[in-house]
Amino acid sequence: MKQILKPVTYILAAIYFLVDAVFMAVARPISSWIGRHLEFKRLRAWIRSLPPYPSLALFSVPVIILEPIKPVAAYLAATGQFVSGAATFIVGELLKLVLVERLFHLTRDKLMRIPAFAWAYGKFAEVKAWLQATEAWRAIRALSLAAKDAVARARAKLVGSFSRLATSRD
Repeated sequence: MKQILKPVTYILAAIYFLVDAVFMAVARPISSWIGRHLEFKRLRAWIRSLPPYPSLALFSVPVIILEPIKPVAAYLAATGQFVSGAATFIVGELLKLVLVERLFHLTRDKLMRIPAFAWAYGKFAEVKAWLQATEAWRAIRALSLAAKDAVARARAKLVGSFSRLATSRD
């Protein structure tokens, strides 16, 4: 039984990390934008002033509150409410990852002073590196870069069309 469950566990863990990695690719630019454009100086200063363990508690809040969104979304999808389930999953996951990314950015140095957190983060980084080294990850990454390039070309073409249209009316 243990030999059967071990590969299944690895597959489920890989899927979980893959979903988080895909969403992180979207969440990281949103988080960076928020950090550049929204001024929460007093809140940012308060978060940075926290010692390591209160920083860990604060860092855990979005995960504890928003992680249960996944089973709720799965329930909605299983009961035939696919759009509601997908919307719930996407919004909940992006919100969680954006908050976690911002909090990690502000508290990383203090969190790494906690031995258990530093160990867990090291294991997370190892799994992430292993996942990114797989052929499947490289294929998905190549497809996403190709799609991103196609969208950029289409956007440039559309902007050029509007520019020509505007200059021809003048």
